[in-house]
Amino acid sequence: MLTETVNKLTNKSFETTDISPLITFRIFFGATLFITILRFWINGWIEELYISPEYHFNFISNIDVLPDVGMYIIFTILLILSIFITFGAFYRTSTSSFFFLFTYIELIDKTYYLNHYYLVSILTFYLIFLPANRAFSLDCYFNPLLKSNLCSKWHITLIKCQLSIVYFYAGLAKINTDWLIKAQPLYTWLPGKFSIPIIGKFTHLKITALLFSWVGCIYDLTIWLFLWIKKTRKYAFYAVIVFHVMTGILFPRIGMFPMIMIAATTIFLPLNFHNKCLELLSIKKRETKSERITRKKKKNVLFVYYLMVLFLGIQVLMPLRHHIFSNNIYWDEIGYRFSWRVMLMEKNGYTNIVVIDPRKEIQYQLDQDLYLSKFQQQQMKSQPDMILQFVNYIGDNFKDINGYPPVINIHSRMSLNGRKSQPFFIDTVNVYKNNSDKFLHDFKS
Repeated sequence: MLTETVNKLTNKSFETTDISPLITFRIFFGATLFITILRFWINGWIEELYISPEYHFNFISNIDVLPDVGMYIIFTILLILSIFITFGAFYRTSTSSFFFLFTYIELIDKTYYLNHYYLVSILTFYLIFLPANRAFSLDCYFNPLLKSNLCSKWHITLIKCQLSIVYFYAGLAKINTDWLIKAQPLYTWLPGKFSIPIIGKFTHLKITALLFSWVGCIYDLTIWLFLWIKKTRKYAFYAVIVFHVMTGILFPRIGMFPMIMIAATTIFLPLNFHNKCLELLSIKKRETKSERITRKKKKNVLFVYYLMVLFLGIQVLMPLRHHIFSNNIYWDEIGYRFSWRVMLMEKNGYTNIVVIDPRKEIQYQLDQDLYLSKFQQQQMKSQPDMILQFVNYIGDNFKDINGYPPVINIHSRMSLNGRKSQPFFIDTVNVYKNNSDKFLHDFKS
């Protein structure tokens, strides 16, 4: 029974459909990639984020920043690759190279983790395996045999499913007391938006924060469903534009997220939208013959299909992992990243690192300015894994210089979503190279 169902689903997935949505997705997404990388150059972020800091909170050990010129070279290559993706040039090489280089940039430092950067890595990974260069591409111009007006339905459905996962889990995460009842953290953030025309005079009101909180939750939980439904997708897309433009105005620090989501969500739109877009770009569709698939190629195609299904399944499970590992995801933040939790908490407080020399019996409070930028310090102070990572770095340096390990304590208090501050780390525990997980005080609501 299960085998029969899987076979039916697979056969349905391999039915052919017009390739235009995949082509416009490549073009729009490639253009947003170009703007994303260009912003790093314009804003001086390459120097500020990756070259100037003494220390980086890498996701994986031994992933280090390249020498100064090396980082500029990588961002130059990424800029060129984004153009190649947009125009479908050297497509497989461009998408795979962009994926690896952009993901490398992400892995350098947790400080700069953003959900939409993670989404960029995922979508470029998918594009490596999708035939998004089979129309309106320089690859087709130089190799006409590559042209095709058709693709398998799963090529388009894969992107739709991934975007649905993003929206659904973003909405699911908002179903909590802080967001729906206390309107936090929006009630903390919105009063500072008083200068925004029209709505600025209402941003200090709790009812405004509550309204925005509920609308945000309902939007995320349902918008993906309305985008799938033929009768509602046009209106749903209007809602996508309004919601993300509004979010971008209220919270400019989220950067390219609104543009990326609007550009990506166009893949849900009807076929005539994509055809009109290609017509505006003066692209005339040409009839092409169906591709003959050999037995060997069919095996390869099936392998890629099941690989993508497996990866999509991992994406479904990843946001749920905190149920296994975390006591309170907003306090210890275990499983918070890579789970589409967007703008759900505000932590305020301080974290001081006290280094004790056990032989000389002296202690001092570490001057974090010597190692970290202000933004790195701001991000680290409330994220336990970053604190412990930095502590081990400091402790290793101390041990290399003195020949014996230090004792390192963390003195920290933190407030979560407007609550009264409370002790964060247990300040009597030596956290350097300590394998115990009893570092944090239990959260008191």
